[in-house]
Amino acid sequence: MSWEEEDLPTRPMPLHERPLQARIDNEMAIIAEHHIRIALSIEKFWGHKDCTEYLQSLILSGYKEGEKRVGFKSEVLSALINLAALHRLE
Repeated sequence: MSWEEEDLPTRPMPLHERPLQARIDNEMAIIAEHHIRIALSIEKFWGHKDCTEYLQSLILSGYKEGEKRVGFKSEVLSALINLAALHRLE
């Protein structure tokens, strides 16, 4: 999509141009919508080395329901990957 110069101040801001906290909040909202316990755990560990390890284990292992692994929906997996990258930035 191209924007005329006079439209630039009113165009929607792409996610990658948003402030860091807004990007984190967006990804957390996606995760919380589908997996509230995982979102609460991420909030608890955010800012610590354990958070990075937790995110990586979720990404690599998938979601475990009881003992069977059911995997994540694509939007949740994408949000987890984005959060892992954002955690490294913070």
